[in-house]
Amino acid sequence: MNEFLLQKKWFIFLDKPKSQLLQKTIFCCLALLSFNFSSYAQSVVKGVVSDNEKNTLIGVTISVTGTNVRAMTGADGKYVINVPATGKSLTFSYVGLQSQTIAINSRTTVNITLSSGTDLDAVTIVGYGSVKKSDLTGAATTVSAKDFNKGPLIAPDQLIQGKVAGVQMINNSGQPGGASTVRIRGNTAVTGSGQPLYIVDGVALDGRSARPTGNGGTATAPGDNKLAASGTSSAGNPLNFINPADIESMEILKDASATAIYGSRAAYGVVLITTKRGKSGETKIDVSASAGVSTLARSLKTLDGGEFRNALSKYGLTGLDYGDNVDAMKAITRTGYNQNYSVAISGGNDGNVFRASLGYQNQQGIIRKSDFKKYSGAFNGNFKFLESKKLGLDVNMISNQYIENLPPISTDAGFTGSLIGQALSWNPTRSMYNPDGSIFIDQQSTTINPMAMLAASNDKSKVTTVLGSVSPYYKITPWLEFRMLASINYSTGIRRASTRSFLNLEGVKPNLPFTGGVASYSNTELITQQFTNTLNFNKEIANKLNLNAIVGYEFTNYINKGQNMTAKGFGDVDVDYTDIFHAVAPVNRTANSYYDPTYQLQSYFARAIFNYDNKYLLTATFRADGSTKFGSDNRYGYFPSFAVAWNIKNENFMKDVAWLNQLKLRAGYGKTGNQEFPSGSAQQRYDIVYSGTSQSLVGVNNENKKLKWQSDKQMNIGVDFGLFNNKITGSVDYFDKTTTDLLFPQIPLQPANPGVTVTWINLPGQIKNKGIELTLNANIIDKEDVSFSVGGNATFIKNKVKNVVGIIKTGTLNGQGLSDVTLEVIQDGLPLFAMVTREYKGLNAAGLSQYTEDGYKSYYLGNPNPNVILGFNLNARYKKLTFGANFNGSLGQKIYNNTANSVLPISNLGIGRNIASELLNSPIQESLANPIAASSRYIENGSYVKLANATIGYSIGNLGKTIKGMNVFINGQNLFVITKYTGFDPEVNVDKSLNGVPSAGIEYIPYPTSRTFNLGVNFSL
Repeated sequence: MNEFLLQKKWFIFLDKPKSQLLQKTIFCCLALLSFNFSSYAQSVVKGVVSDNEKNTLIGVTISVTGTNVRAMTGADGKYVINVPATGKSLTFSYVGLQSQTIAINSRTTVNITLSSGTDLDAVTIVGYGSVKKSDLTGAATTVSAKDFNKGPLIAPDQLIQGKVAGVQMINNSGQPGGASTVRIRGNTAVTGSGQPLYIVDGVALDGRSARPTGNGGTATAPGDNKLAASGTSSAGNPLNFINPADIESMEILKDASATAIYGSRAAYGVVLITTKRGKSGETKIDVSASAGVSTLARSLKTLDGGEFRNALSKYGLTGLDYGDNVDAMKAITRTGYNQNYSVAISGGNDGNVFRASLGYQNQQGIIRKSDFKKYSGAFNGNFKFLESKKLGLDVNMISNQYIENLPPISTDAGFTGSLIGQALSWNPTRSMYNPDGSIFIDQQSTTINPMAMLAASNDKSKVTTVLGSVSPYYKITPWLEFRMLASINYSTGIRRASTRSFLNLEGVKPNLPFTGGVASYSNTELITQQFTNTLNFNKEIANKLNLNAIVGYEFTNYINKGQNMTAKGFGDVDVDYTDIFHAVAPVNRTANSYYDPTYQLQSYFARAIFNYDNKYLLTATFRADGSTKFGSDNRYGYFPSFAVAWNIKNENFMKDVAWLNQLKLRAGYGKTGNQEFPSGSAQQRYDIVYSGTSQSLVGVNNENKKLKWQSDKQMNIGVDFGLFNNKITGSVDYFDKTTTDLLFPQIPLQPANPGVTVTWINLPGQIKNKGIELTLNANIIDKEDVSFSVGGNATFIKNKVKNVVGIIKTGTLNGQGLSDVTLEVIQDGLPLFAMVTREYKGLNAAGLSQYTEDGYKSYYLGNPNPNVILGFNLNARYKKLTFGANFNGSLGQKIYNNTANSVLPISNLGIGRNIASELLNSPIQESLANPIAASSRYIENGSYVKLANATIGYSIGNLGKTIKGMNVFINGQNLFVITKYTGFDPEVNVDKSLNGVPSAGIEYIPYPTSRTFNLGVNFSL
């Protein structure tokens, strides 16, 4: 019956006139559309996001609160977002700045300013996740791109120099691409580098550079692999493969509460590097370019030609004046030019975004025949799948190749010196060239012409790195997410080095039947494979109680292998020696190769952050690490931490205190570890050598089944505050850090096995570091056309060695008269690497050095560790003109001037070499017979304050419809330094280690620091 009625109505409808039929059809369609529009009506909201200094912000995430609808700001800080009818507010978030939620209230334009500084609601990246700063209980600092040091910096660690309390960053060498030292909360490393663990987009770095070190093929003596001249060159920076222009932010985790989730690798702190991501919206191109010049920042005071002649006359010396006036340091240096270009393209929509970048950097060194070229590329994509967008995939890749020309400068040159020592001591009255313009070389002398050293040396390295990762994830519920990360970091380095046979250097010059010349070829491969699985939980589990938790499993495999070939006796052939190893007699060729024992790390970790009513916080972290490095009795180490915090400002009794915006107390305690020592050190190891006509095994390492983790226990108490509408923000932290079970390579007097020289043990005793960190930032003026802000940090720190049995020596001194001399010790009751030597008491009437008592007893006379670490910055803006300056420094440390001790002593005059100018200013004439000896005479005050970085910029804005957000700038680096130190630079850490034990605060003829000026521009298309 019903079916009949329906059919009847349908036929009646078809019988209507066509006009009525059309009208009804249109009416039905309009009704349907009206229904859909009422259900899915959207509004478009747009606006601009900026910070307190009126700078527009790129990459701010804007989301419709409670939905998956998101957008990001472009290069000009603008955004456009489609808001569904159900959307009532927008949430703005940006790493390092305070998140804000703003009601829309029917507006179509919403402009907003995000507060900077240490606001407690800022987003902070922590291990394996991110939290609001208000939920953070540990000591951690965020430095975002807008706060980075500016200029053509090569490695990321230079971006944060002077920016973070408790962090000291030292450029070990002025050489472009040279290694640096980063110490977080003092020095505790009795072996290894003491560097923090670096994490790039969730991938832990190996911490080593693939650039081969060693002798570089320079000056190998006949029948001996020991260097005769240049020695060991400075190391490369393991962060060189990252383009600083690709970095969005860096998080520095300092105390055990923040770092314990990384367990065995976190004893020296953790630095999390987050690279830039794609932005939703139209595809855009970001461009930056700069060029500049570098010159020698600081010269040593030696005698010029006239002063040298007067000195010869004063001492009655004849036959050493050659009538010229030569500045050898000026001859080997130059004005270095640099170029730096970066292009990035990004875009995407509907949650699928990408960013790809290319970079090129070419930096000439101020020493001739030294330069650094870097080619970099990066890609990352963030993709979401399924209608629910619950399934996602993050893809990251960084590729890089850098090429270096390395000058013949070493850290352990003998009396003949490396290039800097040769130039400093060159007789300024003697020309470096023959009358016909050729380079002067005295084959009968041990004095090396530095221009001949440059001409004879050729040392090139090439390092190629690819870091790639894929990270699929699935959002099981809005509060539960599973994520996996698989990554590989492959780096290979090749180094070709040679020294021509015409150089008058023993081991290089012809000496029958040796025809002269040496060369080496080295190759290194570093591979790190990492697999991480995590489950993240974030939900309110009870009234006002929120739990943010993570559990995970991680497996890491490290591979390190390489080879080296050396040869000698090439003769004067006009071919690169490294291309003709086959041209020398087999007896003059050597080959070595290595493959480190298995090094794998298996880890389980968990962290829980409880937040009750945004007032009371508890963080508990635990990690268990199992490593093949350790003895069979101690494979696993366990690293717990606990921390609490109290947001006092959120209490009811504080709500009426209008001038106080933030007040938070923190306290934490935890344990981390260190495994920075050679793989296989707990095992019985042998090397296969060929001697005579057969192979044999030679022991190189004794087994120690009980070898275990070096333990680092740390307590931290801190307070964060904000005053007067957060115009003044800051923090104060007290820390107490104790390092025990010190890993150490013991060299027994009677080896347990023939040929074995080392047994790794855990030393009794502790290294204590404790101190106070202060950070203060103030937005003094914040108006439409004018702003001015200042910030600073200071760390007061004490270091002490306790209960170590015996004396461990390190700090090797080099140069004429200092064979087998060490300066520093690790000893109970003294600071780490204390300077122990003879106490200098001036010159006696005969012009000879006097020392306390008998002249042979040593005293503790210098601490190379600073008592205070400083950082200061200021930023000013007037309309479109901006200015920023960054200072850094340290106070209280001593530096041993090994250069003055052995390269420029008074005895040089007697053999026709230059001396330090100050030696002629003494009221007592120093005797030429005064022996070269280590003493406190060369321990100097190393305190300094340096204007490390200053930038003036002008915001031109948009040019036409194509170029957006153009900014031009002038930048300077190492502009001036205030110090009493007489060497090249008080910011020094030349490697003077002994038997694997590092050193600190010794300067020995390093590659000098440069002063750089740059002109640059950046804009978007």
